[in-house]
Amino acid sequence: MRRLYFLFALCAVVLRALPQGSDEYTAELQQGSGTFSALGSWRGVFQVRSGVEVPINFEIRVGPRGAPTLYFRNSNELFEGGPVHQTPDSLIIQLNQFDNELAFQIRDVGLSGVLRRQDGSGHPIAITATAATNWRFKDNGIPPARDISGTYSVTFTGADGKEEKSVGLFSQQGVRLNATFLHVTGDSRFLEGIVEADSFRLSSFIGSGPSLYIGSVQSDGSITGQNIGVRGETSFYGRPDSGAKLPDAYALTLLKPGYTALDFSFPDVNGRLVSLRDSKFRNKVVVVTIGGTWCPNSIDETAFLAPWYEANHSRGVEIISIQYERRTDSAFIRKALDRMRQRYDIHYDQIVGGIADKAVVAKSLPSLNAFLAFPTTIFIDREGRVARIHTGFNGPATGRLYDEFKKEFSEEINELLKQ
Repeated sequence: MRRLYFLFALCAVVLRALPQGSDEYTAELQQGSGTFSALGSWRGVFQVRSGVEVPINFEIRVGPRGAPTLYFRNSNELFEGGPVHQTPDSLIIQLNQFDNELAFQIRDVGLSGVLRRQDGSGHPIAITATAATNWRFKDNGIPPARDISGTYSVTFTGADGKEEKSVGLFSQQGVRLNATFLHVTGDSRFLEGIVEADSFRLSSFIGSGPSLYIGSVQSDGSITGQNIGVRGETSFYGRPDSGAKLPDAYALTLLKPGYTALDFSFPDVNGRLVSLRDSKFRNKVVVVTIGGTWCPNSIDETAFLAPWYEANHSRGVEIISIQYERRTDSAFIRKALDRMRQRYDIHYDQIVGGIADKAVVAKSLPSLNAFLAFPTTIFIDREGRVARIHTGFNGPATGRLYDEFKKEFSEEINELLKQ
């Protein structure tokens, strides 16, 4: 999903900085003057395939480091995408969290470019963007047939016929719709869209791959539709169910019979091997999280764990993050992990388990009976015994469920510290 692109010259670029935190950000093209300001609100449209458009919203503001920075807006979240760089004829936005970039050429009517990998590999996704635009899906003045707010029991079906159970959380205000889908592997993060008559549309993008949901509301209140992404599409069917829930996240990944502990020895970015047998972890409660810098749900977990560790590690708690990445050459690993560490101010251990593949994880951690999801979080007591294993992650988009996870997390640590 990260793409090839070659830029052609059109006009000069000047980024004009406004005071940080100002509500007066505007994006304007001053035709004929040769001056272009990227600051402000933008509506982008990805062409993921013929006839399929995925709209997104982003803002370019003066960031915390005093430089122009792009933020993706989804529902009520502003997700920092990355720094904006100018050349005489283009804007390049480095989406470092996903090793991607947006490469834009300045046009008379806005921006035109691609989403591509930073190393230029892969296939591009075309995108255009229009300035001073806050809406995502155009409101055509068609009122919704009903309010579809609520919880749904949802089944996704792939092209191969394989089914996956999910829970849909919908919140509607007038024609505006926010939603997320909970899967065993994690949630679909913040989805934003619109309801018109008996149909709805939702989309999301934070720098990896754009995602589009198109659905219809049936007379009995059920919903049907498709989730369309770069790699293909799945269909879904859902029915209102206030009690809908996923299987117990603590009962999916277990230790194999005969095992009580987790055993590994993986290198950090400097090649130093890290193991639970190291003196640093003796008589400590340890949280081992299995994830990757490329995974949106792992990113949400990191955003929670990094400040939590700073507030709690003095109580006798350590965290080890085992990263499984898309590439394992030393240069890429150092770049990916350093970016994650700097962005979230991580002070716990990050080590490299291997390539990002569930089968690789299962092989490298043979005491686990299975590996189902990035992230998976393992709680280890002071004696080095595995206490509990949590599969997946309910992030901020899940609202109440995210709050419940944070509460359960702290309670589990408190109990282990008492032992």
